[in-house]
Amino acid sequence: MARAILALDQGTTSSRAILFDQSGDIVAVAQREFEQIFPEPGLVEHDPEEIWNTQLDVAREAIEKSGLSPAEIAGIGITNQRETVVVWDRKTGKPVCNAIVWQDRRTADFCKSLESERETIQGITGLVVDAYFSGTKLRWILENVEGVRERAEAGELAFGTIDSWLIWNLTCGKTHLTDVTNASRTMLFDIGKVDWSNEMLELLDIPKSLLPEVCGSCGELAETDPELFGAAIPVSGMAGDQHAALFGQACHEPGMAKNTYGTGCFMLMNTGTEPVCSKNRLLTTVAWQIDGVTEYALEGSIFIAGAVVQWLRDQLGIISSSSEVEELARRVDDNGGVYFVPAFAGLGAPHWNGFSRGTITGLTRGANKCHIARAALEGIAYQTHDVLRAMQEDSGIELAELRVDGGATQNELLMQIQADVLGVPVVRSRVPETTALGAAYLAGLGVGLWKDRKEIAAQWEENGRFSPGPNQKKMQAQLAEWNKAIERTLL
Repeated sequence: MARAILALDQGTTSSRAILFDQSGDIVAVAQREFEQIFPEPGLVEHDPEEIWNTQLDVAREAIEKSGLSPAEIAGIGITNQRETVVVWDRKTGKPVCNAIVWQDRRTADFCKSLESERETIQGITGLVVDAYFSGTKLRWILENVEGVRERAEAGELAFGTIDSWLIWNLTCGKTHLTDVTNASRTMLFDIGKVDWSNEMLELLDIPKSLLPEVCGSCGELAETDPELFGAAIPVSGMAGDQHAALFGQACHEPGMAKNTYGTGCFMLMNTGTEPVCSKNRLLTTVAWQIDGVTEYALEGSIFIAGAVVQWLRDQLGIISSSSEVEELARRVDDNGGVYFVPAFAGLGAPHWNGFSRGTITGLTRGANKCHIARAALEGIAYQTHDVLRAMQEDSGIELAELRVDGGATQNELLMQIQADVLGVPVVRSRVPETTALGAAYLAGLGVGLWKDRKEIAAQWEENGRFSPGPNQKKMQAQLAEWNKAIERTLL
């Protein structure tokens, strides 16, 4: 009897596979990192074949560790780094070039040329005009990789985000598919009509023949080739990583929100069945589509969060491991007037300035590495505050609590700072792997392992609650200085 779900969690720096049982508990995990390719400053690429090979390897490893047979796996859920672009040959399955990663800024100048179309693009896609999204990356490949446009117009090539690339390979080229959440991140998708936008395809000069079919977030979407795992397994759930995390955090009702603290920070608020058009430069995105009903979310994307701690370790050398930053920051009572805006890859929501760069302000002779470490953590919390303030203004919803996940949530000082800055409780999930769990829940719904969302929500449990404390007024009073630091970064 099938009693587990295999979640394939294809991230920006590693591929993971996690098996969950019917209680939502982890049965087995496997993970493998892959190469990050930086051809020039601001350019970020991945080898699509390495992504596929590492994902297949960890899936097989997790199944082997679990001791389960393929017949005991009810379905596969896929969740993935969003916006990253792959183009491949339909006959051979070979990519025409490296994948262009969501962090890549090579199309920033082209995006500036689209500024006059900003309102039109937002109205159709729910997105701001930025190099972050897939559409301009795909256009760049068509314009700059020799022979690709001609082959695309002849119908020889396929485009996809990472979910599509995995589905193609899992089915040995039989299925070219993406789900609504990933489609909504391409800047080619009409989120109101829930279909590809002919207007956006024309604006970016992209042949429609490249595009995958769009499906819902759960159901019997595809079936793996039997040779991959020893038997065919249904692919029954798909969602971009942040949408999957929202679902895994059981934020199933309008007004519920989560924040994922990873390389960047991604806050999503469920807004129900009607899209909310942001007046504060947030993103309107598809949360998921279940049983034909599309639900939406507001999203604020922060490009650099946990990555600032890696920078303190790798570039500044003031810590030797990321876990040391909390102890270092606790050595001082406050930031000593130091503010750290980690705009290493520009600023995301609500500023959307791709040309900003990181700044540390307020340095004096008395400032030391402890103040910088604390300012780095506060910078993560203040960026989150800026997104939440914009989100509440757009939605008219006052947040009751913020559910959080991701590696940085283990930093209890950061979580307390976050609660003090926001003025609402910050609640950490019992299961830290909420992105993979969300993909598993969607896949389980798709094959009937869980009957409905109420059953899933009943399994959610917290593992740490951080309420605003005595430092709340002090932290919120510092927002004025934080805003000054942001202004300097924007110049």
